[in-house]
Amino acid sequence: MELSAFRARLAETAQAVERELEGLLGFEAQPGESVRPKRLIEAIRYATLAGGKRLRPFLVVETARALGRTDRGPRRVGAAIECVHAYSLIHDDLPAMDDDDLRRGRPTAHRAFDEATAILAGDALQTLAFEILADPRTDPDAEIRVTLSAGLARAAGLAGMVGGQMLDIEAETAPAPFSREEIVGLQAMKTGALLRFSVEAGARLAGASPASGAALSSYGRAVGAAFQVADDLLDAEGDTATLGKRAGKDAGRRKATLVAALGLDGARRELARLIDEAGAALDAAGLGASADGLRAAAAFVAARNS
Repeated sequence: MELSAFRARLAETAQAVERELEGLLGFEAQPGESVRPKRLIEAIRYATLAGGKRLRPFLVVETARALGRTDRGPRRVGAAIECVHAYSLIHDDLPAMDDDDLRRGRPTAHRAFDEATAILAGDALQTLAFEILADPRTDPDAEIRVTLSAGLARAAGLAGMVGGQMLDIEAETAPAPFSREEIVGLQAMKTGALLRFSVEAGARLAGASPASGAALSSYGRAVGAAFQVADDLLDAEGDTATLGKRAGKDAGRRKATLVAALGLDGARRELARLIDEAGAALDAAGLGASADGLRAAAAFVAARNS
């Protein structure tokens, strides 16, 4: 798939997921709710509807598409994952965590509102994600909804994003730098788990065979790892204006990154290896040309500049 065609499909999916999020994050109380606090919804919408590539929802939708499912279900699952992603960014930016003032070229949520509102916005987004997955409108099969809910809980919780964030914090004050193996494990949890789950969710929604599902999971693991290496390279080489967030912070805070462990050239080689691994996994999935969008997504992750 040519880059222009991929970008068009990425934008199309982002717009579709944005419409789902607009509906889910409205100001009017929904059935079963009494009221939606206006300031809280404003903060949620500020953080969630601020643009972005929507790569995680794209991986859900594109994986399902490659396997033949194109209805609304994958878009709703993508919206749920994006709620978790937005919550994680809100909380990561807090003074007690990464203490960032800029996100996507705008003040972070706690700067635009206040810390308490930002914390509650993140809490609300996290719980809303599971409400979306539990809704029969996402999929009529209760077993699929339960599987997706459990998978997202693992990817976002102790064994995934939250656990990885704790390891990331510990690395800043560790008596010795983390080893390459420790960094790979940390990043597989902190960043990779949610990206990998995005692919696995699309495969589950579309009824992938066990063999195809396992290969797609390997693809998701490789893309998740590549995404973090590319992010680390951008932090080391990019500038704040282009990134839309503060550049150069990793080295200053002794972050555990493969750039720190391998150097710039070593990290670039690892990124190229991971993209090759993602392509091989797609070959093993046996999806042929229908997986071209996923191949292009891996290349996009490696070449992105923000």
